[in-house]
Amino acid sequence: MNKIRKGDQVVVLTGRDKGKRGTVSLRVDADHVVVEGVNMVKKHVKPNPLKGTTGGVIDKTMPIHQSNVAIWNAAAGKADRVGIKTLADGKRVRVFKSSGEEIKA
Repeated sequence: MNKIRKGDQVVVLTGRDKGKRGTVSLRVDADHVVVEGVNMVKKHVKPNPLKGTTGGVIDKTMPIHQSNVAIWNAAAGKADRVGIKTLADGKRVRVFKSSGEEIKA
């Protein structure tokens, strides 16, 4: 079970974007996530008249390793770790480690 999923609010723990908050928009693979507005790079693109794209320099969001982000706990107002809890009916849910409350996704 992935502890960080698409749509989660996260905060960056390390790197040049430390402290920034954003929403996970994509899981690239098992270890990397794309967070909106975080890890932005400039990419030079060639024009392609067949596809109708113009050339120039664009801003692109690159993936960041999931160990460098933590889920945002809105109730506590800070970053938090994620734990997995098994309910009585056998269903597994994600919970905040600090408070034990279930993460609404």
